[in-house]
Amino acid sequence: MTNHILPPHGGYQTLLSFQKSQIVYDATVKFCADLLDRRDRTVAQMVQAARSGKQNIVEGSQASGTSKEMELKLTSVARASLEELLTDYRDFLRTRGFEEWPKDHPHVKRLRELNRLPNANYATFKKAVEHPTPSIRANAIIGLIKVTNYLLDQQIRQLEQAFIQEGGLRERMTRARLQMRATQ
Repeated sequence: MTNHILPPHGGYQTLLSFQKSQIVYDATVKFCADLLDRRDRTVAQMVQAARSGKQNIVEGSQASGTSKEMELKLTSVARASLEELLTDYRDFLRTRGFEEWPKDHPHVKRLRELNRLPNANYATFKKAVEHPTPSIRANAIIGLIKVTNYLLDQQIRQLEQAFIQEGGLRERMTRARLQMRATQ
C-alpha cells in the first residue's frame, strides 16, 4: 500500500468551471474594449472580476494537494467574483434600458445547446459574445456566467463532501503515520 499524503492536485485545465471561466474572461476583455470607455473604472473592475474568477479556480486547484480548506475558499472566491461580474453585466443592461433574457428566450436555449457541446471554447460562442448589438453580447456573457456559477456551485458542494469524508492534510498525515507505526 502506498501512502501518499498529498493527493493528485492541479489539473484545472480539465475542469469545466475553468474552461467556462476562461471564455467569460476573454469575452469580458473584448466586451469592455469594444463597448466601454477604457477610462471608466467599471472596465478595470469587470476585467478584474472575470480574471479573479478564472485565476482563483487555478489557484484553488493547485492548492488542493495541501489544503482542501484553501481549495474550498479559493473556489468560493471565484464564485463570488463571477457573481460580482454578473451584476456588472446586469447593470449594463439596466442602465441602457435593455432587458435580461428570460430562461425560455430562444437565444438562451441556443446558448444551452452550445454549452453542452464537448470542448466548447471561445470560438463556439464568438458569434454571440462579439455580436454587434450590445444587449445580445451582454446577455450571451450573462448566460455563460450563469453556467460557470452553476458549475462552481456544484464544485463547491463536491469539495465540501470530500473534506467531510477525507479530512485535510493534517488528518492524512496522522493516518499515514499511524499506518506506518502499525506495520512496524
